[in-house]
Amino acid sequence: MDIFDKFSALKARSDMVKKFGPDPFGVKFDEIEHATRGRIGNRSIILAGTNNYLGLTFDPDCMDASIDAIKRHGTGTTGSRIANGSYAEHLDLEDALAKHAGMASAIVFSTGYQTNLAAIATLAGPKDVLFIDADSHACIIDGCRLSAAPTIRFRHNSPADLDKRLIRHGEIEGGIALVVIEGLYSMFGDRAPIAEFVDVCQKHGAYLYIDEAHSFGVFGPTGCGLAEEEGVLDKVDFISGTFSKSLASIGGFCLSKHKGFEITRKAMRAYMFTASPTPSNIASARAALDKIAEKPELRHNLHARAAQLHNGLAEMGYDLCAAASPIIAVRRPNELVAATEWNWLLEEGVYVNLAVPPGTPQSSSLLRISLSAAYTEDEINIILKAFKDLQGQGDVLMARVQEIMAAG
Repeated sequence: MDIFDKFSALKARSDMVKKFGPDPFGVKFDEIEHATRGRIGNRSIILAGTNNYLGLTFDPDCMDASIDAIKRHGTGTTGSRIANGSYAEHLDLEDALAKHAGMASAIVFSTGYQTNLAAIATLAGPKDVLFIDADSHACIIDGCRLSAAPTIRFRHNSPADLDKRLIRHGEIEGGIALVVIEGLYSMFGDRAPIAEFVDVCQKHGAYLYIDEAHSFGVFGPTGCGLAEEEGVLDKVDFISGTFSKSLASIGGFCLSKHKGFEITRKAMRAYMFTASPTPSNIASARAALDKIAEKPELRHNLHARAAQLHNGLAEMGYDLCAAASPIIAVRRPNELVAATEWNWLLEEGVYVNLAVPPGTPQSSSLLRISLSAAYTEDEINIILKAFKDLQGQGDVLMARVQEIMAAG
């Protein structure tokens, strides 16, 4: 028995996909030229799958803040905040995030994934019950696995089903119900009906935790996310997010309207035993937060470009998974067709995400696009032209799929 035998089915799938061209999950860019362009060899590629929603990775103020932090503090923290202490920048960013969202407490983490692992596993104890959306992200699921609380799933984006499950479960003796949802779902780009979830949670006295990783900076009058856009931010108990999307860095955060959240710093294992975020990452995220507060035009252009692309693809007859948002997912018949089309688009100079099971809802195979405020109308038109030309290649590409499948 080889230790890797357990991955044989996965390897077979991976090997089949790679017969269509480069590995979609191992693309190497020789240079990132700016927020919307990268270079592979001598070819300039439009980046249409980076989650760089506000296009701030090349913002001069964000870059200068990061460089200055390295010069003042060095390249790393080399330990956790519990052991090595906090930098002034850690505390400043937490204070700025809390004030920006009108929250009582904020804690920053080294990654967005770690944020949900730490917070969910700690907030939900053995006497509590977790209720999570059926399409929850892997980091939410893993946070639940680390928790001592039992987990109950409810139908995706269904406050009515959550209500039924809370009623069916009944009173939680000596504990609480913690409901976990997302704002904007990362695969389909569909939005949660947050105000309705708030109503259900208040009806049952449940706490509400929202992962706004893909919606923070993107929605709401001040960019606090979909809870703010729906006017219920003050009714949400916990908001988590990441620096790796709109904040153009690496790290994560969890906000709470409860000052008592501060004590969890001394209980969250994934916070206590992990090196704290680097000075450069904290500084660039802090500068990006200022941009979110000061430049609503970034959000306006992002939504305009999303509407332009969504309308264009819909007019071509593509099967789109949700209404217009910064995430636009194009449903394909199966993963081999999707992989073939992904390769064709890359050859045409457009990089999108190939998303396949088990990482997608409903076992869907997707060509996933994530947009940026840095796009121009002309760049969206280039993407649209590539998808239009892709339709004209349908018979050729299908023959290619059948040929490779027949060859095994």
